[in-house]
Amino acid sequence: MKISEILKKKKTLSFEVFPPKKGREDDLENLFRTIDMVKKFNPDFISVTYGAGGNNSKNTAVIADYLKNTAHIEPLAHLTGGPSTPEEILNVLKDLKGKGIENILALRGDKPKDLDIEYCKDFPHATDLMDYIKKNKYNFCLAGACYPEGHTECDTLYEDLLNLKKKQDSGAEFLITQVFYDNNYFYRLIREARKIGITVPIIPGIMPLTTKASVERTVKLTGAAVPLTLRAMIERFKDDKEAIREIGINYAVSQILDLLANDVDGIHIYILNNFNNAKEIYDKMAHVFEKEMK
Repeated sequence: MKISEILKKKKTLSFEVFPPKKGREDDLENLFRTIDMVKKFNPDFISVTYGAGGNNSKNTAVIADYLKNTAHIEPLAHLTGGPSTPEEILNVLKDLKGKGIENILALRGDKPKDLDIEYCKDFPHATDLMDYIKKNKYNFCLAGACYPEGHTECDTLYEDLLNLKKKQDSGAEFLITQVFYDNNYFYRLIREARKIGITVPIIPGIMPLTTKASVERTVKLTGAAVPLTLRAMIERFKDDKEAIREIGINYAVSQILDLLANDVDGIHIYILNNFNNAKEIYDKMAHVFEKEMK
């Protein structure tokens, strides 16, 4: 089923997983077990990352196939244009279509520092990839990414919003945000996006910070601002792993409760293939999720 159709009927609850790293394909079975356990939370869809280097494309299709045809959960397959040729994209589209996959998150992707290939030659922007998919008559439901604090390559939020509007114009039927830890940035994004005519659903993406290292890594990779209150708690308990984990889970729950109170289109949780993260968040919010995600 197309996720755009689900969003017309209800708020969505979704999670994100990623393929095992190259050379660790045996971890697929562990991921499948995680998916089977997450299924009990009745997610509306699960997204599967592709990798900016394109080297996980095969496993992305395999995982999406498992979600769709074994676990019977709607998959959202990521597709990254930056490292890909038109021929490679067509092969992936054909593969996904053959497996019954209906939903794609179209991305440009950022070039990994150690990737020794020409990047963004054929698809310099996510919109170029979206246009190419449409041009080839593939009737996928397309999604796009967005950035509550603005994309790091844009000089202003308004410039980033104009690019976001282009994604809608190129066929994006809903949007999912990069991680953020201050909900005010998300509310600003919604307010300003609606002003310039972006009407599609915008789903906030939440990722719990459960270790001190994850704070540093997330800030470095995404540029997301970590509020002083959260930083202070993590700093205070930096030598207590269990305390930091509890802080991260509870902060994510607080974010989600605030977002649902403000009537967002859905909740997307980046769980990093960690079932315990998903379970702890869900268990703390089971009643609210069951009430809000009908």
